[in-house]
Amino acid sequence: MQIRRPAPIAATLTVLVAASALAGLPRTASEAGASVFFITPADGSTVASPVVIEFGIEGMTVVKAGDDTPGSGHHHLLVDTGLPDPGLPIPADKNHIHFGDGSTSTELTLAPGTHTLLLLLGDHLHIPHDPPVTSETISITVK
Repeated sequence: MQIRRPAPIAATLTVLVAASALAGLPRTASEAGASVFFITPADGSTVASPVVIEFGIEGMTVVKAGDDTPGSGHHHLLVDTGLPDPGLPIPADKNHIHFGDGSTSTELTLAPGTHTLLLLLGDHLHIPHDPPVTSETISITVK
């Protein structure tokens, strides 16, 4: 007799319990007037892949994930998606790219077509600041 385990259900419950526990975490305050923005590419650009993307920041400093220096955080690049739940850690997947090493630039391979890009600063635990520090959403076309 073979016993089947409902692994997907167990995994889903584990994620939900973890998310519920994290929802109670305090959010790190952002600095008044802080902003993140794209240095390159410019909104509306037509670019080749891999796309060179440079991030800018004003009013706060970039540090590695885990560093809880006041007035700091690290970049997250959101590709073809909107803002995640601000009370939870930013997901890590193909649409939510983490730069916990403190990077301020990257090369990203994107399929031909139109894509949206958005920057979101995360604190030492990958949770958006309060209030969130985000860029304007830009749109680029990859040829």
